[in-house]
Amino acid sequence: MAAKPIMVQGTMSGVGKSLLVAGLCRIFAQDGYRVAPFKSQNMALNSCITASGAEMGRAQVVQAEAAGIPPEAAMNPILLKPTSDVGSQVIVNGHAIGTMGARDYFAFKRSLVSDIMRAYDDLAGRFDIIVIEGAGSPAEINLKSDDIVNMGMARMAASPVLLAGDIDRGGVFAQLLGTLMLLDDDERAMVKGLVVNKFRGDKTILDPGLDALRERGGVPIAGVVPYVRVDIDDEDSLSDRLDDRRADALVDVAVVRLPRLSNFTDFIALDAIDGVGVRYVQRARDLGEPDLVVLPGTKNTIADLKWLRESGLEAALLKRAAAGTPVVGVCGGYQMLGREVRDPHGVEGGGTVRGMGLLPAVTSFEPEKRQARTSGVIGQVGGALGGLSGARFEGYEIHMGETAWADGAGGELPVLVSAGNVYGTYVHGIFDTKECASALAAALFEAKGLDAGSVRVVDMKAYKQEQYDELARVLRGSLDMDLIYRILEEGV
Repeated sequence: MAAKPIMVQGTMSGVGKSLLVAGLCRIFAQDGYRVAPFKSQNMALNSCITASGAEMGRAQVVQAEAAGIPPEAAMNPILLKPTSDVGSQVIVNGHAIGTMGARDYFAFKRSLVSDIMRAYDDLAGRFDIIVIEGAGSPAEINLKSDDIVNMGMARMAASPVLLAGDIDRGGVFAQLLGTLMLLDDDERAMVKGLVVNKFRGDKTILDPGLDALRERGGVPIAGVVPYVRVDIDDEDSLSDRLDDRRADALVDVAVVRLPRLSNFTDFIALDAIDGVGVRYVQRARDLGEPDLVVLPGTKNTIADLKWLRESGLEAALLKRAAAGTPVVGVCGGYQMLGREVRDPHGVEGGGTVRGMGLLPAVTSFEPEKRQARTSGVIGQVGGALGGLSGARFEGYEIHMGETAWADGAGGELPVLVSAGNVYGTYVHGIFDTKECASALAAALFEAKGLDAGSVRVVDMKAYKQEQYDELARVLRGSLDMDLIYRILEEGV
């Protein structure tokens, strides 16, 4: 018997679709159903590698974790990773097929319908419920004719739709009613419930507006969801984390906010440590004197290295490194720390760019992307972060380049390389294990003369499960789950 689908669409990007889907996955799983998330096409720089070596959007990984199942590429068959304002790397079924401009991809995407439906049908044959996530708004009238992710996907899956609006941004009634107005009649008929998301305050004040919304929209209200304060991985470009700063931090970690920043989730485990504050820096004058500087991953190493140079941040980072501040580069950030970045095959436009010269390394881009889960023990490293030596790690690699020592010596480089107080790694999530996070935090506390014995590190796996349960608890109390189960049963 094929799975019953239900789809969450939004009036715009950032209304909270991903969290609503994750919460519904958790609720259905708690209620004893085999449930899987699905998003036909995701655009994000936060991605992850599955156990089979496939790449998929981080949001669907989170939703799979909430459902209590291993993530797989079928849950996100199309992933677009922006490389510029008008182009993206296109990943189909977990593997890159090339980079396309927006216009070329718009013409190409209809050919991906068969891939989308194979993935969906595969999941539908193995699960009881599929919770589908839309993207952006279904009322983008210039995109509707070839839509494969909103109402086009709802049609293909014969899925009823919950339409969510974001009251925190204001104008939620106009969002919801305006979206309904711009839908075709058959599309409007698929919308079976409206959700007001991110509400703060006394709900009784909202009731007159909800009555008018029911009357004018002709669609039941499926719930008013409060602004949920749960610590769950975000989509990259809209994350509140990138603007937050903890005032009580004893140890200051500055992450450079590159224009094409990817996988900033690498640092959530550090921000969860008592006394450690992670902040994201875009301007040289905001760098200050942190206790640790991190150069994160990026979808375009060469372009972001040039930005780093032109913005003055490179000079500021070199000054901090010369003063002894530990600097860690992850993936693209690791590549930037070397002496050269070479692109003989034109992966990022071709040519050779001078690196920052803090590591005696050279990176050469290859056409084939490395995608793999990895785990093991960090070898011997020196400098301020020497305490990481021998710590167990697990994570994943996603990168186009291969890095070697500039003098050609040493063979394959270790998982974490070091030169003085400068470090580089290709492993995303390397600090997620309790052992690595503890070792790093202890080193930073000791360097400031603080008591490292009092450092409390969060078990990230257990912590995530607690957050999914809290999200489900809030949604159960604010959504009309009887209505949602009835919508599931009745379909379209």
